Amino acid sequence: MKILLLGKGGQVGWELQRALAPIGELVAVDFDSTDYCGDFTNLDGLADTVRRVGPDVIVNAAAHTAVDKAESEPELARTINALAPAVLAREAASSGALLVHYSTDYVFDGSGDAPRSEADTVGPLSVYGATKLEGEQLIQQSGCKHLIFRTSWVYAARGGNFAKTMLKLARERDRLTIIDDQIGAPTGADLLADITAHAIRTVRARPDLSGLYHLVAGGETSWHGYASFVIDFARKAGEVLAVQEVAPVPTTNFPTPAKRPLNSRLATTKLQDTFNLVIPQWQSGVERMLTEILGE
Repeated sequence: MKILLLGKGGQVGWELQRALAPIGELVAVDFDSTDYCGDFTNLDGLADTVRRVGPDVIVNAAAHTAVDKAESEPELARTINALAPAVLAREAASSGALLVHYSTDYVFDGSGDAPRSEADTVGPLSVYGATKLEGEQLIQQSGCKHLIFRTSWVYAARGGNFAKTMLKLARERDRLTIIDDQIGAPTGADLLADITAHAIRTVRARPDLSGLYHLVAGGETSWHGYASFVIDFARKAGEVLAVQEVAPVPTTNFPTPAKRPLNSRLATTKLQDTFNLVIPQWQSGVERMLTEILGE
């Protein structure tokens, strides 16, 4: 099995390089690669890359993820998040390849407090959410075999993340104010990558299982709860922190160009039942990530 991975340098792409290597011959490409075009603004170049590699599986870990910036550059966001995946889907449909793509809870409007299922009505609040939704729809309309994984609050030990930012601020300040009315599940890029590898092997044998799935860690928390967990863990690990208070505040205290969904809960029942998985609670992944970064 030959696998083409696009967006190898991102948090998810980095973990995918590890998780996919044992299951097939891996060709990993990034936006600035020289051997193959991985630039998602070059649609013809992307199509040429797929044709030259001739993969059995295409895994797209590239995206325009600057949520606020997307509001001021909607055409660029649409090219990267919708039009480029549509090119990959067209090539996959033509060759019979399986396309794996990642989407987001931002396709929903964030109302209510129940976890959203794959069948629930969508209603993005931002350019980012709208372009990611269009990408999903164009893949589905292409007729290619596909796995679309909607996820949320993705982190990795490599690169910047919310936990690292909280630790930095906790060392510098005695009081932090953190949003407490957005609810979701911090989800590790390593979990995404490992489940992707498992799902690819399953769907290659059972193409009827292709489709749209929600993939997030178990449980739920707020950004305030996430920050408090990180700070408590760091203290117990011996970190010297200046912070004395972590105060909860509403989203309205931090106005942003793009509107965020308050309810980012995603139900993973379909994923767990289809692929015979048990999804770990979010705390276990965050603990592993913190153990790694605090040991650096």
